[in-house]
Amino acid sequence: MTRLPEDEFELETLVRERTAEITEYLAAIVDSSDDAIISKCLHGTITSWNKGAERIYGYTASEAIEKPIAMLIPAERQREESAILERLKRGERIDHFETVRLRKDGTRIEISLTVSPVRNAKDEIIGASKIARDITERKRRETQLRILAREAEHRARNMLSIVLATVQLSRADTAHELKRAIEGRIQALANVAELFAETRWKGADLHTLVTQELSPFCQQRLTQCHIEGPSLVLQPDTAQAIALTLHELTTNAAKYGALSAPDGRVHVEWSLSENNQVVIRWVETDGPHVEPPSREGFGTQLMKAMIGGQLQGRIAFDWRSEGLACEIVVRT
Repeated sequence: MTRLPEDEFELETLVRERTAEITEYLAAIVDSSDDAIISKCLHGTITSWNKGAERIYGYTASEAIEKPIAMLIPAERQREESAILERLKRGERIDHFETVRLRKDGTRIEISLTVSPVRNAKDEIIGASKIARDITERKRRETQLRILAREAEHRARNMLSIVLATVQLSRADTAHELKRAIEGRIQALANVAELFAETRWKGADLHTLVTQELSPFCQQRLTQCHIEGPSLVLQPDTAQAIALTLHELTTNAAKYGALSAPDGRVHVEWSLSENNQVVIRWVETDGPHVEPPSREGFGTQLMKAMIGGQLQGRIAFDWRSEGLACEIVVRT
């Protein structure tokens, strides 16, 4: 055997050591990656398995290596593996393929998969390297955003329909009064829309709806308004109708009822019935003498359209001499 010159031998040793260091460094990078990095042969047998794969799939390296990669694939997706292998044999690379895989405990996870062919020194394809990233949380957020976008679109259309109905039902003796009536009703809808934004369109708190509507009239005289009821979040459609109804009741009380008199009182309470209905009672006392109206006003028509028509609920008015009493019954 021919002995290499000392300088060439030292160079070869240095290259070998450096190569080992690089290999060790790359192996450490692979092992510490949060992504699952797996290699397999062309028959689909797992040949390497990093800690990221352990974390994502739940199998240890000893449990996974020399096992078929098919154990990670749901039954209805087994054809994906055959298609991937065929593409690999042609030297193709698969980038960011989103699919579903199985964990050791049987639960499913959504992953983004990148697969690259592995070649030997002769440039022959001998296997594949797979990098899988768990995108379950990202997909969940995307689904939530899609649902939220559809909900916002639906609510926006519904809001516009209510505004249109409000304008159509609004009547007044003068243009100024008509403008004020429409502005007040639209402002009531704007207030409830702000509450929807805070809860991401899940609904609006009933206590907040009542307080918002009555606060301009009761801030100076706290005893004039009494609000009582359990914490209750109304669905958006219900909240919009209730907000408009409360606005009409408050406006009427400020013009003709209890809120137009220094000693007048408004009591608003609600409860939840056994059949999942919310019962809201509006009672006015100590205001001007009240007589039943000779004809049904547009405010009353609007309330009946919102509660009875839109929500399929019930609204009843009792024009007592000591003040109006109104009961509203709707599903939550």
